[in-house]
Amino acid sequence: MSSIQEKLNSDSGSKPPYQLTIQQLEKIYNSDANVGLSDNQVKENSALYGENTLGKETGVPYGKIFLRQVCNAMILVLFISMIIALAIQDWISGGVIAFVVGINIVVGYYQDVNAEKTMGSLRSLSSPAARVIRGGNDLTIPTKEVVPGDIVIVKVGDTVPADLRLIDSLNFETDEALLTGESLPISKDHTLVYTHEISVGDRLNMAFSSSTVSKGRATAIVVSTGLQTQIGMIAQSLNDNKSKVRQVEKDENGAAPKRAYFKAFFGTLKDIIGAFLGLNVGTPLHRRLSKLACGLFVIAVIFAIIVMGSQKMIVNKNVAIYAICVALSMIPSSLVVVLTITMAVGASVMVTRNVIVRKLDSLEALGAVSAICSDKTGTLTQGKMIVRNVWIPGVGTYAVSDIKKPLDPTTRSIKFSFGSPVEIAENEVNSEYSSTVPSPIPNKYASWLKTATLANVAVIFQDTSDPTVEPEWKAHGDPTEIAIQVYTSASNFPRESLTEGENKRYDHLAEYPFDSSIKRMSAVYKDLSTNEAHVFTKGAVERVLGCCKYWYGHSSGKTANLESIKEENIIELTEDDVRTIESQMEAFANDGLRVLAFATKLGDPKISDAEYAKIDRNQVENNLIFLGLVGIYDPPRLESAASVKKCHKCGVSVHMLTGDHPGTAKAIAQEIGILPHNLYHYAEDVVKIMVMTAAQFDALSDQEIDNLPVLPLVIARCAPQTKVRMIDALHRRGQFCAMTGDGVNDSPSLKKADVGIAMGISGSDVAKDASDIVLSDDNFASILNAVEEGRRMADNIQKFVLQLLAENVAQAIYLMVGLVFIDDDGFSVFPLSPVEVLWIIVVTSCFPAMGLGLELARPDSMEKPPKDPKEGIFTREVLCDMMVYGLWMAVCCMGCFVAIIYGKGGGQLGTQCNDSYNPSCNYVFRARSASFANMTWCALILAWEVIDTRKSLFKMNPESETPYTQVFKDLWRNQFLFWSVIFGVVTVFPLVYIPVINEKVFLHKPIDYEWGVAVGFSILFLGGSELYLWIKRIHYRRRPDEAHNPEYDLERNSPFEKYASFSRATTVVDGNMVQLIK
Repeated sequence: MSSIQEKLNSDSGSKPPYQLTIQQLEKIYNSDANVGLSDNQVKENSALYGENTLGKETGVPYGKIFLRQVCNAMILVLFISMIIALAIQDWISGGVIAFVVGINIVVGYYQDVNAEKTMGSLRSLSSPAARVIRGGNDLTIPTKEVVPGDIVIVKVGDTVPADLRLIDSLNFETDEALLTGESLPISKDHTLVYTHEISVGDRLNMAFSSSTVSKGRATAIVVSTGLQTQIGMIAQSLNDNKSKVRQVEKDENGAAPKRAYFKAFFGTLKDIIGAFLGLNVGTPLHRRLSKLACGLFVIAVIFAIIVMGSQKMIVNKNVAIYAICVALSMIPSSLVVVLTITMAVGASVMVTRNVIVRKLDSLEALGAVSAICSDKTGTLTQGKMIVRNVWIPGVGTYAVSDIKKPLDPTTRSIKFSFGSPVEIAENEVNSEYSSTVPSPIPNKYASWLKTATLANVAVIFQDTSDPTVEPEWKAHGDPTEIAIQVYTSASNFPRESLTEGENKRYDHLAEYPFDSSIKRMSAVYKDLSTNEAHVFTKGAVERVLGCCKYWYGHSSGKTANLESIKEENIIELTEDDVRTIESQMEAFANDGLRVLAFATKLGDPKISDAEYAKIDRNQVENNLIFLGLVGIYDPPRLESAASVKKCHKCGVSVHMLTGDHPGTAKAIAQEIGILPHNLYHYAEDVVKIMVMTAAQFDALSDQEIDNLPVLPLVIARCAPQTKVRMIDALHRRGQFCAMTGDGVNDSPSLKKADVGIAMGISGSDVAKDASDIVLSDDNFASILNAVEEGRRMADNIQKFVLQLLAENVAQAIYLMVGLVFIDDDGFSVFPLSPVEVLWIIVVTSCFPAMGLGLELARPDSMEKPPKDPKEGIFTREVLCDMMVYGLWMAVCCMGCFVAIIYGKGGGQLGTQCNDSYNPSCNYVFRARSASFANMTWCALILAWEVIDTRKSLFKMNPESETPYTQVFKDLWRNQFLFWSVIFGVVTVFPLVYIPVINEKVFLHKPIDYEWGVAVGFSILFLGGSELYLWIKRIHYRRRPDEAHNPEYDLERNSPFEKYASFSRATTVVDGNMVQLIK
């Protein structure tokens, strides 16, 4: 426990600062709100609490990162393979393997160095200086010297230097978006003292380190510094302090038996060796590849020993080389480089789809994502406030739709309903929206528009400074005021038309700015045509109503018509009228809207124009006429609803974790399909689970969360630890999750998630550094692009892994079985020479595998369920395919060799045919040529066969209009793979016929009729492969693997059906207990 927390616990009864009075905090820190700390007390607190930093600066451990890249099983096996290849003077294979090793080390090193910079970004958030009161003096000191108990003064534009408890404030607002995810500045209130635990975003008497002051000023006492601040706790959570040294298990008395020490020692040794070889670190795919490399290395050694044993352990140079080649044939030397290059190419493709990949390892994980936890503001929504509804009493309700650009008043349509917000919510008669807006504009609506545009200081304009680009709409001011100004401009009431130009109608006289304690603002203008002053007011509904005495009255939308809405009878507000207005406000609020009220009046003729700027606002803001309400919100992106539906279609659940209020979060979630629209169809207890606040969720233990029938779809007022706990809960349910985030507060959850997704536009450097991928457009729809590309990558990785390993299996079986051919001297005759083996490995593995990595996504890839991350690429289907293809290829190649040796050759195996050519080796050399061609072609045919692991090579597009020629179009589509195969096929001919190279190097000779045998067995391999695929199609036709809820199911069965299935359960979520009664 920290010294700060210990002191708080001992002196305050474990209460946090936001639950304590200033007097209590002064006593705890021996400070004084007027004088501050004395010099001695500063030294004492500095020694007790340390510097106000996020930890000591540490450099990037370059050496450690380099060793981490070198010391893993696959790289070490490749090192051994390289040494062996160079030892037998196979410079081509040795060079290729050296390139593989180099590129893996360089790429991995670069990625890890970038990842180590996360903490540096956190430190850069600190404010360089702070203004404090010490010993009664006003001082400016470095932020790192601030200590708990210091009295700090902050103003507009300052970065808060530490966590503060407010002593005094004036119109004080802070931007905590990076910390809490709140989309708007938070208005603070120093007078509050809380009696219960609340979330960080609701602590209005606190200001937090690294947030910025957006309005006003404040004096505060420092309550937390350094790593004990909210930012500091996030920084600590990003530190990975896992030790590989296992602790000795001790009993209650601190004693441990000897076996516990042995267990800890050998466990630590196992962990260190596993980490050295990459068996227990890195991504699931890398761990599997490391285990595969170790297993294949062991098998390769065993096979090499078998080769030498078959020769009675008489190991000459040729036997040794053959044994080494058999071993090399078991090691897919090009696998890692093909994997790395394929991922790098995939990353470059993702850039064109607004996804920037920071860590190549994340690409393998994207295909397995089964749950997405997304922030709301700027990701699912546009990140811009807009007016959604306007209610004018006695007229009706206006609604905005078709908003493409939030700041462009020309890209929206306005609809109208005679009904009030309550009537519209209850689907009353005559309450439907219509595109026909009353014309001419009713005077009551015109009065509201005039008030909305004049009681507003925001500015919107079209930027035409650069004639080479299309003019862009921009704005300055408060987001809420900008939204209102855009709406009035869309309704042909821009402020400039009333206050500027030759025909201006109003002169500005005075302004009473928004005050957090009053929660309203007013502007006074002089009507130039009448020389009368007008007061225009807007603000919180309850505060504006408190200043109103009159209104135009309200009539039911059922009886309203175009004539009735023209009536302008001002009547006095009654208590019933106030309740009516408040019910309309609640209807807007239930839709997640931020509601403001508007009012106006004629100025007092006894007050001169000059006096308005001097008199108290209470003399002006009274006896107002209530005009109407506006509902403002951050609208969903146009593509969000479709993207959420696609997520459901491909078996991916979507959860919204936001810092916004529950009503806003719920409304947006319903609008885009995260929550069902018809919540009334579900039991109340189930709805409470669907939508929870962070306080409710965090109050549950892990066991209680696991006992919930389903996890919440929406969590509002989220704190950093809430998001982490949600990820842990998903993991305990076997989900593979992606988390989006943009603020510092999201960094722990981004790091904890299987795939961390940061925002490229609004995201902080810390969030980007902690993430795996970054969305360059901050758009939820781009996540689908990433998932689709991830699935394509996962499918393609499976394809080339299958092709490489099936070829390894074929070579190993062929070469091992070939040992049974005994020549006249009693030694085995090798069915392929060592150089032939190495050439086949080089030509048929690297480039065709890379071509497979470039294959396009399957048309149905987003209709399949997510891949099981535990199963990875080595599924049962892949393992079965690998053995079938490998065995069949070995059989075909062996059949080719045997047909020539025992056909026309009569079984003549000659003598010393493994050393050089002599007349007795004629048929052996000719059989090798045919088998060399046959195995090369079979391996290349396999590369085409696995393009689709179930469909026939000749019917990959069964719905094609040109079925007989479609195969050629399909093969030509991937030109890299096409030319890789053609190159491999063609290179066989010169290697068979070029003198010296054929007989001296490859140990084979020119052939004639044997070409027919090689072609025949290659066609046989193709036919057998097609037969196998036909059997697979029959098998999987009975076991479809479509997603749990594809488009068809979405139309018939709701994706929320699992929630409805629990509607009969009694689930009590009271913050402390969860009970399930089935």
